[in-house]
Amino acid sequence: MSKAKKHEFRPNDYIVYPAHGVGQIVSIEEQEVAGLTLELFVISFEKDKMTLRVPTNKVESVGMRSLSSPDVVTKAMTTLKGKARVKRAMWSRRAQEYEQKINSGDLIAIAEVVRDLHRADDQREQSYSERQLYEAALERLTREVAAVSGADEMDAQKQVDDVLMSRAAAA
Repeated sequence: MSKAKKHEFRPNDYIVYPAHGVGQIVSIEEQEVAGLTLELFVISFEKDKMTLRVPTNKVESVGMRSLSSPDVVTKAMTTLKGKARVKRAMWSRRAQEYEQKINSGDLIAIAEVVRDLHRADDQREQSYSERQLYEAALERLTREVAAVSGADEMDAQKQVDDVLMSRAAAA
């Protein structure tokens, strides 16, 4: 692969890594691995206290992307307002689908998971695995909303909660 194609990512940029959510590029470094010199993005996930190194030539294949545009965030919020679509499939099958959506890194798909698993106070209790998936999706959603809007996570959390509550009130 030629060095001609420069990356669209720069240090201090916020990015979305599908399996981990929002991270920040700390630096771009070269490292020798098995005799080859690799150029790597060093990405910090502050909340998880984790650092990830991604070869710059693997960015597309791993699905790393820049933050969603404000339009996509608006669409995600609109998705949250929609009616929950819960399939009648077995829970294990649905859980797999939810997991795939969360790890896809697609903000709209993540919003669908939050919408489908959100429970109003008067609804039945969630199972442990349901709650785990819901919280994972909610965290990914609020982190990206916060990063896009420049707000802190508490404000983004309130924004998402308000949308979910308005949906519950309308139902």
